[in-house]
Amino acid sequence: MIVVELRKLFRRPRTWVTIGLLCLLPAIVAAFLASTRIAPPPGQGAAFLSAVLQSGSLYPAAALALVLPIFLPVAVAVVAGDAVAGESGAGTLRYLLVRPVRRTALLGAKLVSVIVFVVVTVAAVAGSSYVVGVALFGAGDPVAVVNAIPQISGPGGGGSGDAGSSGSAGSSGTANGPAAAAPAAPGASPPASGTPGTGSTTTSDPTEARDRAQDSVSSLSGAPLSPGDLALRLLGAMGYITISMLGVGAIALFLSTVTASSLGATLGALAALITSQVLVTLDAAASVTPYLPTRYWLAWIDFFRDPIFLRDIRAGVLVQLAYVVVLMAAAWANFTTKDVGA
Repeated sequence: MIVVELRKLFRRPRTWVTIGLLCLLPAIVAAFLASTRIAPPPGQGAAFLSAVLQSGSLYPAAALALVLPIFLPVAVAVVAGDAVAGESGAGTLRYLLVRPVRRTALLGAKLVSVIVFVVVTVAAVAGSSYVVGVALFGAGDPVAVVNAIPQISGPGGGGSGDAGSSGSAGSSGTANGPAAAAPAAPGASPPASGTPGTGSTTTSDPTEARDRAQDSVSSLSGAPLSPGDLALRLLGAMGYITISMLGVGAIALFLSTVTASSLGATLGALAALITSQVLVTLDAAASVTPYLPTRYWLAWIDFFRDPIFLRDIRAGVLVQLAYVVVLMAAAWANFTTKDVGA
């Protein structure tokens, strides 16, 4: 049953068109950045865009930040909203249920197909963006990267909750970090720079910085990350984003069992997400904010801090899993008792 659903999903041209468009957006942004060499200041624009000119290795993270707020949730809502309602509206669901197919197994296969779509889409965006980023910006000069990324204080000065609600890495934490240091005058001793009390110290000495960060990029706190460490953190971010999109898929899939209109299920899911986004920014809704599906979407940025801030990451995973369990139970109760094929 799962294989059948996956074949139907990936044989549809619109599936690949959707994935292609999601990969195209970061490529367009990268082309403009490469041609103008004008990046948004730290704290403005999508996360990591202020640093990609120094290191194309960071562009997959910037690309995920570009597609996450709007485009990726819309794509997931469209696929999940069409999972049951699309077949019901086309009249194919009743013929499918005439066969000895358990509705529970069918609903589970639909959910698995949505999960696979999210995983493939996130991997495609990250992979294509890495190729584009390295091709246009290079792997990055470790000295420039260490000096270009803003310093971030510890959890007390700029916790991950700020990043999760603001939508940009540079806006959580202390003020913008130092720009790339100018060459020191001959015979002068290079001044050391750092943020007192943060546990992270950088230096403007190019030789020392290059020895410390060769073949590396920098975390949000300025500490160098090896290519392997960066890859692991990026995989963690991709996994977290996948889990975040499961909440979207669960909402749309539940609505898909309620109505025979795939458009209605999709719009209903998007309306729920827009409402959540509005309430997250509303101080009067502070009592329900921690339980909203979009509250912790941007907590994946914390994977690129040193040390990694796990508080909001854990909270985000629990919230999304709660939505998946509750809504899939409701979808199962409705799908197994209602004559959705009629």
